[in-house]
Amino acid sequence: MLASLRPYLPTAALAFLIFYFGFHAFTGERGILSSNQRDATLVAKTRELAQVRAMRQDLEMRARLLRDTSLSADLLEERARDLLGFADPRDYVIRMKP
Repeated sequence: MLASLRPYLPTAALAFLIFYFGFHAFTGERGILSSNQRDATLVAKTRELAQVRAMRQDLEMRARLLRDTSLSADLLEERARDLLGFADPRDYVIRMKP
């Protein structure tokens, strides 16, 4: 019986490999059926990248204003008051719950 099936073993092994790789091409992590999920993830990450770039530009602008060559007195005063916890007597202070 085994001798009569021996010629078909390479064909069966090849058919199994084709089925295995075909199945994973459709359902795998990077398969055809998961492309919608990848597209949604790409859109979300693109939005997040835009937000991070905008935040970075804002921080770079603030850092540029704190350099010795172009020191902004208003920004320096704002940061000092924020870090030290002081307020000007003419300021209105609104306390918020943490």
